[in-house]
Amino acid sequence: MTSPHPPFSPVAISTEAFAPQQRLAKWRDIYGDNIAKVDIETIGDDPFHASVKFQALPGVALVSGARSAAHYRITRQHLIGARDGFGISVLLSGASTTRQLGRENVLSPGGAVIISGTDPSVSTMHRLGRFLTIVLPRPKLSGLVQDLDSAYARQIPAQNAALQLLIRYVSTLHQGGPPDNAALAQAVASHLIDLAALAVGTGVDVAHEVLQRGVAAARLQTIKTDIRNGLGDHALSPAVVAARHGVTPRYVHKLFERDGTSFSEFVLARRLERALEMLKDPHFAGHTISAIAFDCGFSDLSYFNRTFRRVYGGTPSDIRNAAFRAR
Repeated sequence: MTSPHPPFSPVAISTEAFAPQQRLAKWRDIYGDNIAKVDIETIGDDPFHASVKFQALPGVALVSGARSAAHYRITRQHLIGARDGFGISVLLSGASTTRQLGRENVLSPGGAVIISGTDPSVSTMHRLGRFLTIVLPRPKLSGLVQDLDSAYARQIPAQNAALQLLIRYVSTLHQGGPPDNAALAQAVASHLIDLAALAVGTGVDVAHEVLQRGVAAARLQTIKTDIRNGLGDHALSPAVVAARHGVTPRYVHKLFERDGTSFSEFVLARRLERALEMLKDPHFAGHTISAIAFDCGFSDLSYFNRTFRRVYGGTPSDIRNAAFRAR
């Protein structure tokens, strides 16, 4: 019997599930009192709205969503029994301020603030906006970041390259779906920790180690997602991808080599997978095989037929006919 909620899958809640007149009270009860341990005070007369998606990974949690204007206040009472961690809270849209440890940070979209998980704070969304918070283990990060405690209640500017890569990596995770096993989830969590350490700030020696490990892995994942989204582009090449990601073509080649494959092998495999999906999909029954091959990025039909047969043990026509007979 399969689990109704696979491990590492996100869980989402929203005020849209409740009648408008009940939304604030329900959110205070479910989210404020039982999940986040926070007091919620609305601002202005606009209808209250909030939606949050949680994703737990080994030692790390991702929290993203949207909020209407409100103060979210964490007191000493709320912090009883709090885990020894902190958060990197990113403003994706809207306008917000955060007050903690006697400092106030005014955020613009793309910027972030480092929030201690063991000190009171007030986070204010001034108008409807989106956010992302990466919750991290302090003991793990303190081994990578010198004097981590001094970073609390301080901003990471939107121009910070490691922060930008961290945001893109989380977006890639959300697009690609949750890790399907514990080993992969642990690897993802390690990459997030490495990127977070770089965004907060590390020493030179640690930064070199982290760059070799976490940043390369994150870049490879974002590049793979980019490739999957552009398989039909007949001009797809290492140079094109490198230009989009601000790296050199040689660096792109090295990323795939470290992953045990090559750029061309990865692209070919994904294009064949896409073609197989389309051949089996009744929505594409009216498409010729040559049209499907072209849509998947193949310019040479004979090459497509040869490689498809070598990988799947049958011609595209055989696979399509068998799939339709099975239906």
